[in-house]
Amino acid sequence: MPNTSPQDSAARPRKWDLAALRDLVIVVAVLVIVKQSVLPYSYLYAGPASTFSAMAVATYLLWRRGLGWRDLGLRWPTSWLKTAGLTVLTMAAFIIATQTMQLAADYFFEDVGASGRFDHIEGNLAAYIGIMLLVWTHGSFFEELLFRAFVIDHSSRLMGGGLGADLAAAFLSSVFFGYRHFYYQGMHGALISGAGGFAFALLYIWFGRRNILPLVFAHGIFNSLGQTFRYLGIRD
Repeated sequence: MPNTSPQDSAARPRKWDLAALRDLVIVVAVLVIVKQSVLPYSYLYAGPASTFSAMAVATYLLWRRGLGWRDLGLRWPTSWLKTAGLTVLTMAAFIIATQTMQLAADYFFEDVGASGRFDHIEGNLAAYIGIMLLVWTHGSFFEELLFRAFVIDHSSRLMGGGLGADLAAAFLSSVFFGYRHFYYQGMHGALISGAGGFAFALLYIWFGRRNILPLVFAHGIFNSLGQTFRYLGIRD
């Protein structure tokens, strides 16, 4: 019988992978429970607290299966020029998806923005530096690794793998990503965030499993621009 490595096993998921279901449920539960537990005490840090916690748990669950984030796409690029090009492509796809969804969201729901969650940043250099640290941890690396890499990978395994399972997993991950933004952006923002998450999810299926950094960089750049505009007092 031929030997198989953990990576070989990861490349050929079984039908109804119960281990993937277990790990997926655990990580999603951590994301939801920690955020809801922290929300009464901190509107700003509930999201970051949940992603930091979920990253620790997800890393352990991958390690227990002989895997790591590299197996889900966090790798040193073979070409930084290609990575830069894919980052620009990712940003363009995100803009198209979110602007298209905004047409529908504007018609049905009120745009509440960020509900004042980041108002303290305007003109406050210390707060701006602090939020930028969160942007490049929680808001770029951790969200992409969790909501794209982990959720899509494990959801697809659960459904047996293949293109159909990947697309269903992409949709599920985008719904969850939209839900994650509902508590401070309302339904309007949740729909737009979900649409952007779906664009990112499709790109993860295309190239992110080999190199997720373009998604991380695009996510971080968008968030950095948004927070910089808030710091400078630039309004839409």
